[in-house]
Amino acid sequence: MAELKPETRAGAPANIPAEYLEGYEKARLVNPALADKYVAHTIIGDPVMDAIIEEMSPLPQERVHHFINAGMQEDFEELRQGPEALRRFFVDAPQPEPEWLDFNAFHAGARAFQRNAVEILTAFVTGTLIDGFATLISKSFTRTGRIFDNGVWRLKQNNRHQTEIFFPGGLERQGDGWKLSVRIRFIHAQVRWLLANSEEWEREAWGTPISAAHVAFAVACFASRTLLYSEKLGARYTPEERASFMQVWRYAGYLMGVPEEILFADEDGASEMFRIGAMCEPPPDVDAIVMSNALINSAPLVAGIDDPKHRAKLVNKIIYPVSRGLIGNHLADILQFPKVRTPCPIFLYRVDQQIQHMKARVLKRRAENFSALVVTSAYDDAGLSYRLPDNVHAEESGKW
Repeated sequence: MAELKPETRAGAPANIPAEYLEGYEKARLVNPALADKYVAHTIIGDPVMDAIIEEMSPLPQERVHHFINAGMQEDFEELRQGPEALRRFFVDAPQPEPEWLDFNAFHAGARAFQRNAVEILTAFVTGTLIDGFATLISKSFTRTGRIFDNGVWRLKQNNRHQTEIFFPGGLERQGDGWKLSVRIRFIHAQVRWLLANSEEWEREAWGTPISAAHVAFAVACFASRTLLYSEKLGARYTPEERASFMQVWRYAGYLMGVPEEILFADEDGASEMFRIGAMCEPPPDVDAIVMSNALINSAPLVAGIDDPKHRAKLVNKIIYPVSRGLIGNHLADILQFPKVRTPCPIFLYRVDQQIQHMKARVLKRRAENFSALVVTSAYDDAGLSYRLPDNVHAEESGKW
């Protein structure tokens, strides 16, 4: 195993995971303060939630699910029988609402999401998630097999989460957006605990599994890159809607456990977190290649397209070209995406979308193209569940 490297430079973290050393030195030349914060959080998880998971670890999963559900539903009578740390989280010392929280600031973002849902969810699957998997984030997935076992379910849950946080009132305490965001925090902590107690994770090289840095990076990516990529696919936003879109993701990130010192405040902050975080991360390796290509090939299944020929055509003629057009040829080549012979894939995609919508209006029926189906899939078989994985390997874990 590689060793954590001590740093003596003033202001720099005491220890840096080996895989981050080279990128960190480059990032520090651009934005030293943020680079320092980023690598410092690569060895930090979520102290509050990690303590809860540790206390609940001896309990049968059905009891864990029962008590988490009681907390989510504010069934405090039932929760009194649960673990002390869980009671503190939901009842005695619940996560306070941050001073900057303004639910009214979410309205414009919710309207923009509803209007641009097709472009947003398509951008998320074909671009935003690829950017995320190009980092060491991919290792927590390949080590657990989460994307391969029930991968379609996970992608639908991602779509469901986005849809719920942008639903009016979704991020208020009883909203499903709030519950799904906190659910993600529980799942991250559980997977972190499973990996930390296995031989699958090289902490000295990679830092803490699903670290605070990675969750902060992912949320910044979800906000800033989805906005950028959806615009390329035809979405339109007013300045007010852009700012609101960011605030929705900012609060969702807060609920997911991102420490405020590395949680972006606005679009510029999210873009800078993505830029510096990407610089700190090592170049994409085999895990990033495997995860990114698995995601692309799973996308048709998310949209309910399982015919092998139709699926292969969709992947090779539309999804890979659109993804390459969004993330750029340099990253696409590193990830071993196939070359695109058709020029201007994003332009052709947008033309095809317009044709599909025109046909749907003329025939007075819903568009049945891939993008429209992705939106539909956000709710198909994607109900709320507070079960947690109970084994580091997905194929050996109970249903969750």
